[in-house]
Amino acid sequence: MGKWRYGVVLDAGSSGTRVHIYRWLNSDAARAQASQSQLQSLPVLETDKKWIKKVHPGISTFGDTPNDVGPEHLDKLLSHALKYVPLEEVPNTPLFLLATAGMRILPPLKRKAILAEVCNFARKTTKFQLPDCDLHVQVIPGETEGLYGWIAANYLLGGFDKPENHDHGKGHHTYGFLDMGGASAQIAFAPNATESEKHANDLTLLRLRTIDGAPMEHRVFVTTWLGFGVNQARRRYVEALLEASPGAMELPDPCLPLGLRVTTDGKPIESGSEEEQGHAPQLVGTGQFSECMHQAYPLLEKDKPCLDDPCLINGQHVPAIDFDVNHFVGVSEYWHTTHEVFEMAHKDRAYDFKKYQQQVNEFCSQSWEEIKRGIDNKKWGKKVDEETAQEVCFKASWLINVLHEGIGVPRVGIEELKGSQNTTHASLKGAKEKGFLDPFQAVNKIGDIEVSWTLGKMVLYASSEVPAPSTEALAVGFGSNDPGIPDDFQFPGGEYRQYGDDDWHDHLFSENPRRIPGFLIFVLIVFVIGFMLCGREGRKSARQKVLHLFGGGGRPGSLRRRRGFPGKIFGLSSTPSYERVLESGEGADDFELGSFDSTSDNDHSDSSEGSRIGRTSGWATPQIKASVVDPGTPSFYEPGRDIIGQGAGLGLGPPSMFSNPIERGGLMARTDSRERLAGGKRSRASSPSRLRSPMMMPLKESVD
Repeated sequence: MGKWRYGVVLDAGSSGTRVHIYRWLNSDAARAQASQSQLQSLPVLETDKKWIKKVHPGISTFGDTPNDVGPEHLDKLLSHALKYVPLEEVPNTPLFLLATAGMRILPPLKRKAILAEVCNFARKTTKFQLPDCDLHVQVIPGETEGLYGWIAANYLLGGFDKPENHDHGKGHHTYGFLDMGGASAQIAFAPNATESEKHANDLTLLRLRTIDGAPMEHRVFVTTWLGFGVNQARRRYVEALLEASPGAMELPDPCLPLGLRVTTDGKPIESGSEEEQGHAPQLVGTGQFSECMHQAYPLLEKDKPCLDDPCLINGQHVPAIDFDVNHFVGVSEYWHTTHEVFEMAHKDRAYDFKKYQQQVNEFCSQSWEEIKRGIDNKKWGKKVDEETAQEVCFKASWLINVLHEGIGVPRVGIEELKGSQNTTHASLKGAKEKGFLDPFQAVNKIGDIEVSWTLGKMVLYASSEVPAPSTEALAVGFGSNDPGIPDDFQFPGGEYRQYGDDDWHDHLFSENPRRIPGFLIFVLIVFVIGFMLCGREGRKSARQKVLHLFGGGGRPGSLRRRRGFPGKIFGLSSTPSYERVLESGEGADDFELGSFDSTSDNDHSDSSEGSRIGRTSGWATPQIKASVVDPGTPSFYEPGRDIIGQGAGLGLGPPSMFSNPIERGGLMARTDSRERLAGGKRSRASSPSRLRSPMMMPLKESVD
């Protein structure tokens, strides 16, 4: 294993899939270079904007044609990743495809077919680590997505590593996280001490590990609102308009600019269409933003029964939020809707509700013709097209409703904030400029790094690779807020294992397929030595059986002649050698080799060539090679140190080729050696045993 570790995450969203590549120093190199304060920090991940690529549409669109998701979608993403991950590090690099809301709403059978094809295609076309498809290729719950986002935001803001610079009061130093996509929305935050104690059963235990191996624990509340993303909210809004005016062909829509006419799907009215002929309903914009806000409010469904107080949106329980100490950052639509049109020249300007509402009112009161002229003149920047302008008024009304009516974020610019922030002057100045000490601030990047939940996933994974200081140390991951390792605990990259446990022989083969050739060479050496030491008569007997096994023997008593180099190796001269045979009868039957049955191996083979020793269908993880680090640095993987056992087990040999124990005698030396090394465990190559399991900085250095 080289100096750098790499990780690849595919964010499979509802509108497209984006590949993210990250890298970090392996643990030995990181410890060798770290200062005392850095040793108490999380691993430092790096990325680059050219390492990111997105393709459209989302993988959920392949529900009816799952076989096309590989060549028509994944191929571009995986090819992009292979351009930037060094070739020699590809087998050491974990690959994850984690799908979000777009796949969550797909029927289970279609979802399963797509995920299976994703895994098959990635395994066939690349050598990325993909040992467990259920873990590496999956639809993640909204809560998991929110937790990863919370990790990413706090990682970039420094809430983990420098708590003294982020003291929000009452000993609180982490930031809350809000995310809104097309289909769902998430919230994640660490409640204050009172609420944490009151709602302990509702919190998620998150455990990280710093470079020096020390644990870092946080208890976070996370929930998701499926159907409350902007696109799904818009769909529900249009359905409400249709229900309110059954049979009407023209539906006034205050959330569209004045004079704009579109279909109920938001598409332009085409000549000769059903809408133009008056046979299908169409939406007619009236450009009344305050009325838009009013009509969008019921979509919050705050009137739903709350079964576990307190509740916010959709009757879902959320512990009370103390905005004196809980400062939130919002990403995705929170950023795009507040900055893409209205603050395109002020990427770091803090969110101000009063000013934002004024800007939205001014924009949405214009006629559609005025807005189109502004688009043509690039009034709102190059990225604002007609589709963006058409959608922004509803999106803004939905965002304001969710933030202030749903979650209860104070309206900065109108409502006075209670309490005060106790922090250093330097950090206060920097944070105040970007609004991080306000109850809410929309962000896209922090320190030129995009705030993405994929970063949180890889921070957790990189943290899990840091060796623990002792065998009693608890694993990295997250689960229910219970002591130790709860039943639902999720490991970042596989089941948590250590060298030195009772299953060491499984590690020998399941975590690195490259060890198999070395093992076979070792067995061969043992076999040759044993062959040379067994005496002349023993060699003759073994030779006869082996020759017969591989088709070179014949009937008992047949004559075999061996010449040249092979004969010398096996103690044979270049002159004819005549072997003594037994007469037919009772003793002969006991020693005769049976015929070779080739069907037992190929019956279960996934290849036309049949199964082979050491063959596997996946790539084990992590792969362990000699690290290239500074002299004197200890090896990253030493016996007794922690390791995440993520690989699939490998068979140690072919299936039984003989019909009874006596007939296996010809391979006794090989079989005995193999069983000794494997601790008595034998498995078929065609049916391997498997071990399965349920601050960021811009890149400054070229890839080694």
